[in-house]
Amino acid sequence: MEVSISQGYSGSRQPVFEERRPCYTRFLLTVLFWCLVVPAAVAAVISNRAGRRYFEHVESELREPVGSYSPPATVIVPVKGIDHELYRNLRSLLEQDYPDFELVVVTRSSDDQAVGVARSCLDERSRILFAGEPPDGTGEKIHNLLQAVEAARPESKVLVFADSDGQVERDWLRTLIAPLEDESLGATTTFRWYFPEEGRFWPLMRSVWDSTIAASMRDDDKNFAWGGGMAIRREVFEKAGVAKFWQGAVSDDCRLSAAMKEAELGIRFVPGAPVATTGGCDRVEFFEWAVRQMVITRVYRPDLWIAALAAHLVYCGAIVVSLLTAASGNLLGWGGLAVSIVPGMGKGSVRAAAARLMFPSREEWLDQFGWAYFWYTPFATWIWLYVLLRSALTRRIEWRGNVYELISSERTRCLS
Repeated sequence: MEVSISQGYSGSRQPVFEERRPCYTRFLLTVLFWCLVVPAAVAAVISNRAGRRYFEHVESELREPVGSYSPPATVIVPVKGIDHELYRNLRSLLEQDYPDFELVVVTRSSDDQAVGVARSCLDERSRILFAGEPPDGTGEKIHNLLQAVEAARPESKVLVFADSDGQVERDWLRTLIAPLEDESLGATTTFRWYFPEEGRFWPLMRSVWDSTIAASMRDDDKNFAWGGGMAIRREVFEKAGVAKFWQGAVSDDCRLSAAMKEAELGIRFVPGAPVATTGGCDRVEFFEWAVRQMVITRVYRPDLWIAALAAHLVYCGAIVVSLLTAASGNLLGWGGLAVSIVPGMGKGSVRAAAARLMFPSREEWLDQFGWAYFWYTPFATWIWLYVLLRSALTRRIEWRGNVYELISSERTRCLS
């Protein structure tokens, strides 16, 4: 009798549970679908509007003639090791169409491999500075920049900072400095664009991935400075205490941006002075570079990092639930997939169009590889999420042979 009752109970209850479970699953999937796809669609609309404004800003700025403001300037370039096309990069800075400037190439010691290349291309307007050993708790690049600022010639009214891995056009310096005539500005900045010659997957992905940061530049002077191309009046540098902001830091541009914010001075993005970076990378190099960028962002600009993480969690979550919804036979899933992916691909095409305006000399490369900004964008979204999550797990970065622990935006520990 006991066996009979048990069998009867099992036989009567199990089908009911089996019938209800798919209902619960479908209900949960529907809730997740609307909770993720709707915010993803709204974010996509906002993002595309921002992308359109970026393109329009680039287009309108490039139509305007370059101003006449061109005071004496010092261009500072820190070097360490031999970057891809280092000779051409330095020569592009030396061959500027600018009335009065000096180029200071600064490195840690005379033993650096870059010294020989620098000496072979420098002229009477340039010199090499050896900064020596950086103090504990300060990044090597920051130390080199501080030493170069102190050594800048007295007559220079503007300080310009550039990286050794980029190439610029002959009017780059004039275009970058001219807006500083507006005394409401603290600094001007530009941004890089990767143009890998070979066009393999990871080099192209780096270009696509990094172009999303370039497209975040605004037209209202509320920008972040990028260390590979920024200019500031010497008077502003001293009054805003940029050197103090740099003490104990690794990121020169993030701390300069913080100094401008505290001084209530704007930072203007100058589309007419972009920087082209050539050369490739493999998968390991790409992720080391990308994670380092996001670790620095998490420490120095946590608000931007949190916003990026939240956005990519929503985007990627919307893609997953849309695929599951479509797999369950609900055609709504395909619509969710479209609104989660297609707008980003369209924005990638807008970025490619902006690159054509800023880099007319790279038109042939863009004709050959410009498709990547459209087709790689869905993959880049997932890579963004992976990189952001990885950057949440560490405060250590390796940069030009040095290992740092970023304790805070004002404290750094050099581990090796």
